[in-house]
Amino acid sequence: MTLHLLVAESEPPAARAKRRDSVGRSNGETFVALLARLAPGAAIDRVTPGDTDAALPPGAALSEIDGVFLTGSPLHLYEDTPEARREIDFMRAVFAAGAPAFGSCAGLQVATVAAGGAVRPSRRGREAGFARRITPTEAGRSHPLLAGRPPAFDAPSVHADEVATLPERSTLLATNGVTKVQAAEIRCGPGVFWGCQYHPELALFEVAGALRRQADSLVEAGLVRGPADLDEHVRLIEALDAEPDRSDLAWRLGLDEQVTDARLRRTEIRNFLERLVRPTRAGRDRATLQPA
Repeated sequence: MTLHLLVAESEPPAARAKRRDSVGRSNGETFVALLARLAPGAAIDRVTPGDTDAALPPGAALSEIDGVFLTGSPLHLYEDTPEARREIDFMRAVFAAGAPAFGSCAGLQVATVAAGGAVRPSRRGREAGFARRITPTEAGRSHPLLAGRPPAFDAPSVHADEVATLPERSTLLATNGVTKVQAAEIRCGPGVFWGCQYHPELALFEVAGALRRQADSLVEAGLVRGPADLDEHVRLIEALDAEPDRSDLAWRLGLDEQVTDARLRRTEIRNFLERLVRPTRAGRDRATLQPA
């Protein structure tokens, strides 16, 4: 069974270029590289639905895609811009096609708006670096997206917007003291979306790069007192990325194996592949093989 996966890059071109200059790859390229490791042999395409010239790969149809992945982005989904409208229209098409979808950060926000919910600037300030003490809800404790997660955990997170209202046919799966909607399932038409506000796909050096790119806004928000303080914090994260077994660095950053262990950090993406994408594809294959 060869899976066909589609990564939908939510970053606009300027943001993609800035991220490549910072950490060597765009958000979409991070997902492509990760999926190549988690789903060996899968056919993986990357598209940029927010761009004016965006298109699916030749011969591809959303109804034939086994899994769609929506990346993070600096877009604000409550702003009526052409890029935001194109992203939302793309996700509506994914829902209509019934393709299983996953999204992190802005990906969750795109799916929320596409299905009729709302997004706003974060009421309790941004989460910069890591979301702390994420807690599954009662529904989340038994939901396959969060299978294997403990009763409370931290995760890479960089965002200044949040889901204000989930759409109908949604289930809140996880929350914390800063952002109410940390993970959710959204159903719309025949489509199913699993998503989280945090970033299970990110390596720690990418977290560090995001903080460096947002240095001015982090100082303005009062999260660090100045560039020197931020640089010291970021250097610790970069050092932990290079040596994830260093308990002294993890202790100074207040992190445990849910972040430092790459396999545990990627729990939601692996669960999406194993518990939604592959079973959905297997069911479709069985239906195809049954006699008319």
